[in-house]
Amino acid sequence: MTINVLFAAHANRWAQYETPLRTALDAIGIDYTLGTDMAPETVDYIVYAPNSDVQDFTPYTRLKAVLNLWAGVEDAVGNPTLTVPFARMVDDEGLTQGMVEWVTGHTLRHHLGMDAHIVNPDHTWNAKAPPVSADRPVGILGLGELGTACGQALTGLGFPVTGWARSEKTIEGMTCLSGKDGLHDVLRQSQILILLLPRTPETENTLNRESLALLPEGAFIINPGRGPLIDDDALLEALDSGQVAHATLDVFRVEPLPKDHPFWAHPNVTVTPHIASETRPPSAARAIAENIRRGEAGEPFLYLVDRDAGY
Repeated sequence: MTINVLFAAHANRWAQYETPLRTALDAIGIDYTLGTDMAPETVDYIVYAPNSDVQDFTPYTRLKAVLNLWAGVEDAVGNPTLTVPFARMVDDEGLTQGMVEWVTGHTLRHHLGMDAHIVNPDHTWNAKAPPVSADRPVGILGLGELGTACGQALTGLGFPVTGWARSEKTIEGMTCLSGKDGLHDVLRQSQILILLLPRTPETENTLNRESLALLPEGAFIINPGRGPLIDDDALLEALDSGQVAHATLDVFRVEPLPKDHPFWAHPNVTVTPHIASETRPPSAARAIAENIRRGEAGEPFLYLVDRDAGY
């Protein structure tokens, strides 16, 4: 029997994904139809971007699963019409590796004090060496696939890494904490703090005036997770006081970041335009095809969203 796979995302995404998806679906050996326009009652799987035109899933009476193109699911997880299995994107070959490279790159940048040498208009000869990595504690808030991969990469470079998650975790080479007390412990010791939490009502403003005050004075913040994890005004106050030495931010409450936002002008803020990591169509297509293969074989889907947790 032919299965019908609807691609529901912006047109530019279809141009990027059509060939990789066909290649990946051909490789798993199923009879399929793939397209952007199908009668809802004939669709078996939806390859989905939450900003697509598909917002009401009620007409999709034959639907077996919705397979997200993005790692973030907060814009769709609360949709009451989305009742079938909903899988988030985990793309180890592309998205995960890209995040590891971005996070380790900026961690090393701050650890080594590279900005002082790269941006040095006065040609100051500052021969002070940074501490060795073993003496620079790093904290990671969020221990999903991305947080775990980044933490393991940083431990491999010699950093002592402590991670925090809502539930208890065990990750080789890392100290893992949970709960409110665990969060406070991570904050108190993190000279470099990396935010990789999902966006939920519980995680909004995780970094606020109270929590920022717990950081060691002169800490660095790196946020490639979600913009609302940080109270912007509180961060600016912490930067102005020296409580936070520098913040490297890739995600924001409003994107693109408005041109008049204070982050652009602040000397101790680095703004990057949501480029920390992105799914790569060839590897993402293989992840999608594997879930379709599992669905047709009666095997459990990978990376299903926990609707109660919101991610």
